[in-house]
Amino acid sequence: MILCRDCDALFSSAQRCPVCDGARLVSHPELTDLTIAHIDCDAFFASVEKRDRPALRDRPLIVGGRTRGVVAACCYIARLSGVRSAMPMFEALQLCPDATIIAPDFTKYSEASRQIRALMTSLTPLVQPLSIDEAALDLSGTQALHRAPPAVMLSRLARRIEQEVGVTVSIGLAANRLLAKLAAERDKPRGFAVLGRDAASLLDPLPISLLPGIGPALARKLAGLSISRIGELARLDPLQARKMLGEDGPGLVERAKGIDHRRVDPTPNPKSISAETTFAENITDPARLRANLVQLAEKLARRLRQAESAAGNLTLKLRTARFETRSLAVPLHAPTQLSETIRDAATPVLLAAADGTAYRLLGIGTNRLLPASEADHGDLLDRETPRRAARQRAIDHLTEKFGPDSIRRGLPPKKS
Repeated sequence: MILCRDCDALFSSAQRCPVCDGARLVSHPELTDLTIAHIDCDAFFASVEKRDRPALRDRPLIVGGRTRGVVAACCYIARLSGVRSAMPMFEALQLCPDATIIAPDFTKYSEASRQIRALMTSLTPLVQPLSIDEAALDLSGTQALHRAPPAVMLSRLARRIEQEVGVTVSIGLAANRLLAKLAAERDKPRGFAVLGRDAASLLDPLPISLLPGIGPALARKLAGLSISRIGELARLDPLQARKMLGEDGPGLVERAKGIDHRRVDPTPNPKSISAETTFAENITDPARLRANLVQLAEKLARRLRQAESAAGNLTLKLRTARFETRSLAVPLHAPTQLSETIRDAATPVLLAAADGTAYRLLGIGTNRLLPASEADHGDLLDRETPRRAARQRAIDHLTEKFGPDSIRRGLPPKKS
């Protein structure tokens, strides 16, 4: 089956659309049967900026902080020079010296994201936002409502987003979320790709790093085991995978086979919460690092309370002046929402890392979110934590009434 993305005509064979003579065609035997989609905005921040500055349409554009910042996003023209997201800005400008740099405007991006999400939910209530610029959709059962298969409705949606919001998207259509995401990456920008029963053969020769959840460290570990392609991982049996890769091994093999049992869940469900800051100048002084940690602990605790969650673990993030990132586990004895608990737990780890190394970034976060009801109960030996929690609730009430700057917390005294 073939779909024309310009007029939504469906036909069985042709090099161009028999209705509008369009050449933007999507062809797949299962095109009208698959219902799970992944939609990813193309270079979202940069696209919004180019929408608002038409003179920049054909110029390389980088969105991010200047001098000491990093690239938040870049257009596809800049990518041709090797610029990538999260790259240090000085390095990006060495690769693309004629690029225009624009500071990010997250209020504007959030509004564009809200508009796109509203268009998505006009197709199906089963929309799961995955970030500001991507989402998974389940269009099962919508054909009777829209009188067209999901593939046609997604094609129409892409055109509406382009016309009404002014940015382009790439679409992946498949039988599950994993394959839909992989499909969305295959044909960017303005792409529409489909993965069906042919997924295993198409994924087999691809680099292992393209599989979601496999970062640089795990990719290096797999390479050390002579596994560099998705197919090589898929051919491991579960027992062998567990022996080589630990408890996550069998799950990795399933992903390599294109198996994914996750449903599209529209309920907000953040997997992690964090706070970080990039310093205006590199810092080696432990006291200055500690002062920044106090502010970040406040920010993280506030975000946890706003999300009605508690931190079940903590990780300290440090980036050196040479752009080496260090992630340090912070011992946490019980779930918490309290900035003091976060600060006190992280301070010894931070001070141990303050060994004269120059740091340009400090962050703290959690990737184990628990219900707020599990936080800060204390025990027979810890009567103070529940009091701190009650005090924090009172502070939250006051700041909600009088503003966020009505109460400020000072640095705790240094222990002698």
